[in-house]
Amino acid sequence: MDSESIKKYLFKMAMKSRWEEVVQAYGQNKRAHKARITRSGDTALHIAVADCQEKWVEELVKLVSTKELRIQNERGNTPLHFAAAMGNVRMCDCIAKKDPSLVGIPNKDKETPLFLAALHGKKDSFLCLHYICTPDESQQRFYSYCRREDGDTILHCAISGDYFDLAFQIIALYKDLVNSVNEVGFTPLHLLASKSSAFKSGSLLRRWNIIIYHCIYVDELKVEQADHFRERVINTIKNEREPAVYPENYKTCINFMLVFRDMFDRHKKESTDTENPSKEPKVSLRVHYNACFDFVKLLSKAMLIVLGLGSTEIQKIRNKKEKHKWAVQIMDELLKSALMYEYEDSGMNPISTHKVNDETMPYTISDGGQIVTLGDLKEPPMTSPSSTDCQQNDNNQNNGKNGKEKIGEGSSLPKVLTENKTPEMAKKETPILIAAKNGVTEVTAEKILELFSVAIQDLDAEKKNMPNMETPILIAAKNGVTEMVEKILELFPVAIHDLSAEKKNIVLLAVEHRQPDVYRLLLKRKIMKESVFCKVDKDGNSALHLAAKFGDYKPWLIPGAALQMQWEIKWYEFVKNSMPLQFFVRYNKKNETAREIFSSTHTDLVKDGGQWLTNTSQSCSVVAALIATVAFATASSVPGGIKEKSGKPTLENQPAFDIFAIASLVALCFSVTSMVMFLAILTSRNQEKDFGKDLPRKLLFGLTTLFMSISSMLVSFCAGHFFVLKDKLKYAAFPVYAITCLPVTFFAIAQFPLYVDLVRANFKKVPQRCYKVLQLLLHLCF
Repeated sequence: MDSESIKKYLFKMAMKSRWEEVVQAYGQNKRAHKARITRSGDTALHIAVADCQEKWVEELVKLVSTKELRIQNERGNTPLHFAAAMGNVRMCDCIAKKDPSLVGIPNKDKETPLFLAALHGKKDSFLCLHYICTPDESQQRFYSYCRREDGDTILHCAISGDYFDLAFQIIALYKDLVNSVNEVGFTPLHLLASKSSAFKSGSLLRRWNIIIYHCIYVDELKVEQADHFRERVINTIKNEREPAVYPENYKTCINFMLVFRDMFDRHKKESTDTENPSKEPKVSLRVHYNACFDFVKLLSKAMLIVLGLGSTEIQKIRNKKEKHKWAVQIMDELLKSALMYEYEDSGMNPISTHKVNDETMPYTISDGGQIVTLGDLKEPPMTSPSSTDCQQNDNNQNNGKNGKEKIGEGSSLPKVLTENKTPEMAKKETPILIAAKNGVTEVTAEKILELFSVAIQDLDAEKKNMPNMETPILIAAKNGVTEMVEKILELFPVAIHDLSAEKKNIVLLAVEHRQPDVYRLLLKRKIMKESVFCKVDKDGNSALHLAAKFGDYKPWLIPGAALQMQWEIKWYEFVKNSMPLQFFVRYNKKNETAREIFSSTHTDLVKDGGQWLTNTSQSCSVVAALIATVAFATASSVPGGIKEKSGKPTLENQPAFDIFAIASLVALCFSVTSMVMFLAILTSRNQEKDFGKDLPRKLLFGLTTLFMSISSMLVSFCAGHFFVLKDKLKYAAFPVYAITCLPVTFFAIAQFPLYVDLVRANFKKVPQRCYKVLQLLLHLCF
């Protein structure tokens, strides 16, 4: 068969899943091994791996050579790329063991199979490739498999995808990646700080979900050793070949026994040995409290297991708690070795993919067999070298004996030569940059400066325009990740003084982005408030100026522009009253006060709030007027008539009549009051200060009296009608009245969320972020 016939035959058999014929073709004709049978350049082995044909992949791998295993399609992917991205440990083990060097082959996006396994969160595939490749690879070369073209490492990808169990293993195996930086200057800690949903402080939990959340047991992440992993993989592959089906009840029983064993082991560790009693006396009451607490915890876990942890809702809560707990654990591990103000590897200058004898660091300088790193350089003398020294250096340079002299801070050259390159400047290798990087002598550098003086000017101008990268604590403060803010301040107290590109510190960012929890955390900490809370940004804005400024986003997720405006006022007042007025500068560089900024930026919100209040009041006032009309007619009529002689009601002194009389009067009173409140809102001037207390309280009072008038009217109707049906239906009349009240009840329920928002907005001193508002609303509604 010619090549074209082989391609057509292999494609036809692969599409029909007749893999036995494909294996036979591979065994009979070696040209089939290299045949690309699809437009994207895939071989039959590529398709078999993509189709997850584990058995036939093993047969095909046995037939092909290591060179043919390295065949790449148009995207540069080998079969191992496919297996790693799919997370199939069996296929990864089969292919990588035949040629471990396949782990380091990059595709066109510079992604190795190891990188793709991390990118798609396939922990088992990643560990499989790692343990297969590690013994035969040097540390420096193996780290080159972990970075993509844009500078993202496997740790960046694991954290971005919320694969925290995989990220924990990567931190343990590749400690140097903790401080790695991509092209935009982001470390893994930066990415974690931007993921507020990964922490409990940024998540939404309903009331019953909170109970389940605290009852669910989640194990902490642990480093999986090579022996344990290999044993687990062998068992997994064995089970895949010989699957054993067990009832779901078996899993429930095992879960229950694991929970019970956990509690027993913990008590066994805490108990005192009878032969070696503790010297410190123990309080028996505390032991009993702990025992009771653990017993209740055990019962709650058992209840969840009996209910079935596999149910969709409970499993979602379990996954959420896992993410929260593991994110904190990842944060702790990153902070243990994080270099807060130093970048180990620039994303624009990834580690070399080939081992070089004189390369020990990304910025290594070598000459004449002598290796000099940035950390080994000593501070040069402050005086400029003499002509004799220059001649000596020239002679040494020509002879290659003493190596090249690194230009330091004390030299006579401009400072820009001695500064490290920023990631964005790394690609622009001009002669002057090469000279500075390779440590030329001052005479040579001065000659370059004389000929190419414009190079320094352009470089310095570009560096001034470069934006400063925000530190993780600033990103965490913007996103409301209180767990990270608190931990960083605990380990690195100096981080409280970090500044963004706009010269904003953590206090200014927390205020600007409406993060009450972060701001209150900073208020409680024992810090120098004068130096932190008095800080201003590059435009001269203080924390009060930023609290007064209304951005394009709406942080308070609460219905109605009027309530948005009320919470903006509350936030401004909270920041203003949190510190003495002398802490905040009165004018910024534009000569604006905080109050002036508040008025100018909230003009549209005041207008929208007034319109919303008008529409709401008009709708509710119509209902209040109708109830008032009906209540007046009801109150003026007497069921059963009156006695002709005395003029007293015929049904006097009967409980139903008394209820009717009182309810009709209450309905009339409250309906009129509600109508007056809504008319007051309609005739209001809708000024900025009115949205703070006056208008929201009138709306709340109007809705309260409206609901009470509706209820009173229904009660008076039922009490008056009771005399008609009491002899016929007797006690069956009560369900009839309940059904009659359903339409009005539905209207009240529909307006109840708005009423809850009004209550919270009026009585809460500090506004809550959007996810907190939703959580509290759901608590009250359900």
